[in-house]
Amino acid sequence: GTMPGKIIFTDSDKIDFEDVNATDLVSEVSIKQPTEYKRGKKKIILVDCGTKNNIIKAFLGRNISVLRVPYDYDFSKEKADGVLISNGPGDPKMCKSTIENTKRAIEKNIPILGICLGSQILALAAGANTYKLKYGHRGHNQPCNEQGTKRCYITSQNHGYAVESESLPEDWREWFINDNDGTNEGIIHISKPFFAAQFHPEASPGPDDSEFIFDMFVRTLN
Repeated sequence: GTMPGKIIFTDSDKIDFEDVNATDLVSEVSIKQPTEYKRGKKKIILVDCGTKNNIIKAFLGRNISVLRVPYDYDFSKEKADGVLISNGPGDPKMCKSTIENTKRAIEKNIPILGICLGSQILALAAGANTYKLKYGHRGHNQPCNEQGTKRCYITSQNHGYAVESESLPEDWREWFINDNDGTNEGIIHISKPFFAAQFHPEASPGPDDSEFIFDMFVRTLN
């Protein structure tokens, strides 16, 4: 698994280990104030848990306006056609306010897309569980199988946590699994416009096998 370590000099003062697993990393990388990127009439709320700029570019390129908000921002009163929960660092269970806000979005039946950390947050909001992988997924050539099909996508990944597939409520199902270790790589609701990918469709440079997920989300916007 992941082993903490430090480099020290023999004459230096003692330096304590910092447990990054106990640190609220998302609060350190999220924006502090809402920012809007105007484009078309359709608008999504991007919950910034440490988002990559290419996610914003992907939607502006599809003529979708983006309201980017802090990870703990209560977006329930904002008017939008959909919600995207972004990627980000650390343990998803530490994003308590994001999980609660996502629960409210689920109750409103507003289309929701989760990316990476956002997939785990959506799963937790739905009532599932997440856990820390023994060996995290790092790289731009991770094979993912779309369940119920014979399609395998090459994906870019950088995550140390995953959704516990067995904990998914009965109205949710696995969408993708990792062909290397069989762990969950995406979830989807059986009847409502809620879905998420553990990998990065917006990866730049590529692979862009799974960029269709953004088009799929755009088609669900109210």
